[in-house]
Amino acid sequence: MVTEFVSKLVGKDLNNIHLTDADILKIRKNLKGVKVEVTHRGNMRRRYRISGLTALPTRDLTFPCDEQGTMKKVVDYFREVYSHNIRYVKLPCLDVGNNSRKPNYLPMEVCKIVKGQRYRKKLNENQTTNLLKATCQKPVDREKSILNTVRDNKYKEDIFVTEFGLTVSDQPTMIEARLLPPPLLKYNDTGAEQECTPRFGSWNMKDKKLVNGGQVNFWYCISFSPQVGGNDAGWFCKKLGDMCRVSGMEFKANPILPPISAQRDRLEEVLKSRYQEAVSALSRLGKLPDLLIVVLPNNNGNLYSDLKRICETDIDLVTQCCLTKNVMKASPQYLANVALKINVKVGGRNTVLADAIRRRVPIVSRKPTIIFGADVTHPPPGEDTNPSIAAVVASLDWPEIATYAGTFRPQAHRQEIISQLGEMVKEHLRSFRKKTNLEPQQIIFYRDGVSEGQFQQVLQHEITAIKTACKQLSDSYSPTITFIVVQKRHHTRLFPTDNRFADRSGNVLPGTVVDTKICHPTEFDFYLCSHAGIQGTSRPAHYHVLWDDNGFNVDELQQLTYNLCYTYARCTRSVSIVPPAYYAHQIAFRARSYLDSGSDSGSFAPGSARSGEASSTVKQLPALKDNVKKVMFYC
Repeated sequence: MVTEFVSKLVGKDLNNIHLTDADILKIRKNLKGVKVEVTHRGNMRRRYRISGLTALPTRDLTFPCDEQGTMKKVVDYFREVYSHNIRYVKLPCLDVGNNSRKPNYLPMEVCKIVKGQRYRKKLNENQTTNLLKATCQKPVDREKSILNTVRDNKYKEDIFVTEFGLTVSDQPTMIEARLLPPPLLKYNDTGAEQECTPRFGSWNMKDKKLVNGGQVNFWYCISFSPQVGGNDAGWFCKKLGDMCRVSGMEFKANPILPPISAQRDRLEEVLKSRYQEAVSALSRLGKLPDLLIVVLPNNNGNLYSDLKRICETDIDLVTQCCLTKNVMKASPQYLANVALKINVKVGGRNTVLADAIRRRVPIVSRKPTIIFGADVTHPPPGEDTNPSIAAVVASLDWPEIATYAGTFRPQAHRQEIISQLGEMVKEHLRSFRKKTNLEPQQIIFYRDGVSEGQFQQVLQHEITAIKTACKQLSDSYSPTITFIVVQKRHHTRLFPTDNRFADRSGNVLPGTVVDTKICHPTEFDFYLCSHAGIQGTSRPAHYHVLWDDNGFNVDELQQLTYNLCYTYARCTRSVSIVPPAYYAHQIAFRARSYLDSGSDSGSFAPGSARSGEASSTVKQLPALKDNVKKVMFYC
């Protein structure tokens, strides 16, 4: 029954229930689009799809019952017509009507959820983990599975295949691949190891110090975990501070306020009051806090999203969140990874390409160059009112290219083309000029999430928007542009034919690049597997160059893209797609969490929907505060 589902969903007894706004929002999100069948009409089990919830509880709900518009209470109608006394009158009704016709209200207790429906909502973290464990296959098993499927399809006996004169091989295509060398990474000269050449796509921080260690002079800690009190949080912060100092950061040993524990339902109150206490403590120095360390429960629901929204769009403070299970263990490897994230959040740099320092990166080192990454995330199925979110990041530190600033904008629902790209590009170009005192003469733009059918739209709209943005800054400003689409959602898999070219997981080695046979016969594209496989079968990234004024040859662009994959700030591993595109995805995901955690409080403003779009208004997102947007807060 729907009532049983709702009781489990909100964790409350329905007999004496008081639903909060957050409860209603949660119920609406989970029930929208779900099919139900009615139980109050005997053997007539008619089915409906839920379109929403009523604004009023069932006891107050009325509807027009005749052509004269006579209003009748839902509770009275069900008692008189169906001899059913509605039990849960405090709950809202399900609206199962068609929006174009009159609404149709059904009490939750007379509806049963239809079995066997496809689940269209977003999976939670545990569900995602379990799904990946159940579906991932080792490369050798995946290859066998594909071959068996092809043989079972029996294409040679298929009359339609024969009729069209097609032949389908039952063996995979044999292709030649090249293996790109890993880059030399530069660390601080004060460490025992100043340079490092990664092996098999990974390395560690042993004997190394961050190339530019950040400063954390004023920090404090709050625990929202019942298992971690103030003393335990203080012990963890001491170990974390030690690791930050060992890694090459300046991290003050003592916090400006003693660590405290707090209840999660007082999140906003505690965050703001504690911040004001910290500001007061620093008032005589004229300083502000640099960092807040937060301990969260392992299963924290929206707590993480709410915390990030409050701190980054209201308080103006970067945070580092740590789960209880990791705080209790405080393993050196975990502490070292957290130190990497903290360093970039306070303005430091973890590592840079040695060739970039020595001005030996082809094309990029010859002139001031800015590298962009862009992505658009869309709301999950069933959410037809929330906007899509476009995010754009850009490098700020030529010639090193390791620090990226990010910005985001909401746009029309499920619109892939970035409508406000020009404004975001101008913002980044101004930031680059302010940071380096240089005007970028070359633009390299990695665009994630564009399908092949949208290439022409991207050429017409986004590349034009970049050129227009440059002209708006100055009539004489016309940097050369290279525009590359990054694709991960494809079905191409690479399997090594010899164990010499496989890593421990059985996948192709990091740096494997393919640009023949399976690529476009005339256009500039390639497949690059830049990461080491951990579990399952690695998926190479597909890079497709749509525009190139900078004159890259194949080798130069492939090596640059691969080398950049080693500069990802959050870990000491090469990653599967180029970091600017990765960062753009993370910022868009973070902005989506602002929207989700803010429930229905977001404001609406005129949107940028093109003609024919369903809506001309777009729900607005809270803006990042100034100090937060200057650093890599999204790491």
